[in-house]
Amino acid sequence: MDTDVVVVGAGIVGLATALHLSVGNGLQVHVIEAEPQIAQHQTGHNSGVIHAGVYYKPGSEKALNSATGRELMYRFCRNFAIPHEQCGKLIVATHEQELAALEMLYQRTQANGLKLVRRLNPQQILEIEPSVSGIAGLHVGETGIVDYRLVTDTFADLIKQKNGSIQLNTTFMAADSTPLGLQVETNRGKISTKYLVNCAGLFSDRVAQKCGVQPGVRIVPFRGEYYELAPRARHFVKNLIYPVPDPKLPFLGVHFTRRISGEIEAGPNAVLAFARKGYRKQNFSASDMWDLLRYRGFWKMAAKNWHTGIPELVRSFSQRLFVRALQKLVPAVRYHDIIPAGAGVRAQAVDDEGKLIDDFRIINGKKMTHVLNAPSPAATASISIGATIAKQVCREMGLSFQELPIL
Repeated sequence: MDTDVVVVGAGIVGLATALHLSVGNGLQVHVIEAEPQIAQHQTGHNSGVIHAGVYYKPGSEKALNSATGRELMYRFCRNFAIPHEQCGKLIVATHEQELAALEMLYQRTQANGLKLVRRLNPQQILEIEPSVSGIAGLHVGETGIVDYRLVTDTFADLIKQKNGSIQLNTTFMAADSTPLGLQVETNRGKISTKYLVNCAGLFSDRVAQKCGVQPGVRIVPFRGEYYELAPRARHFVKNLIYPVPDPKLPFLGVHFTRRISGEIEAGPNAVLAFARKGYRKQNFSASDMWDLLRYRGFWKMAAKNWHTGIPELVRSFSQRLFVRALQKLVPAVRYHDIIPAGAGVRAQAVDDEGKLIDDFRIINGKKMTHVLNAPSPAATASISIGATIAKQVCREMGLSFQELPIL
């Protein structure tokens, strides 16, 4: 078959990109997805938070895309009647040692243009979340919740209605240059295309390598393990409750999240996964682990972060230790109040020096674009990131980029 653009990966970023290219710019777009359904990995295991942009370095791609993407996501949800709520979230300092970091977060909210942020004393914290214990806090009113599977389903429907198609159970194998573009080889045949966009998430580095592009990073999978509050304990949490995060790590720490469906999620505990699809502790892939263990960046990362990784690993096997982490925020939570829930796998890009890549990493090759790191707030910012990628595609194809008419 022939098409204008092939997008590899039917997660929220890949489909947002396809949405801009097909609905916004009238290009024929063919999305290929290795799984039997869309949004099977990071998108489908997302906590459902519409992030405000609290944590991101001012001027970074994360900060810029979060600010624009957040408002676009709210607008998209309103336009297509997708259930969502701008409920706000609470960030809580429980020790004096966290006060400086909390103040730094407040300054970042101001630098990132947030308008609905309030500093809180202990009494004001209790007025918002009566079960929380803290000595100071921030309330961020721009934060919200949504089901990103529903958002992604809507993206897919719109793509298929105009100039787009989505082919499931289709594994990318190679891409070779041709006089007119690229020939993409899959397990289900060959596709001729003018341009390729790699949004393969957990496998984005491998797709880049198969295209003859050296990504400069390797995907290291981290499993985020969650519990949920039993129905009898849901009253402990009104909306979203977060700790003050460690600024040296790309993880936010164990927190409480009210889902749009009403459940209260608690977590995640972040541990190294022994497979790129390692959603369970027992999941193990010899090829994935061999790929990881022979990468020097992994060992450098481990040497830098072992002291934080070991407590996470221990807590992974101890529900009592997990509860203790939750009790720092909500002391009333007890062992019998939490139920093991699902897990997600984060595609964390690590460079050759062992650095955890914190910002978006997008590189361009000949007739192709590779999204090699799309960490949180990728779901929040998906419409904005998709526009950034689509602009690059249009520029390379000699076309004038058009904004989405549906927004």
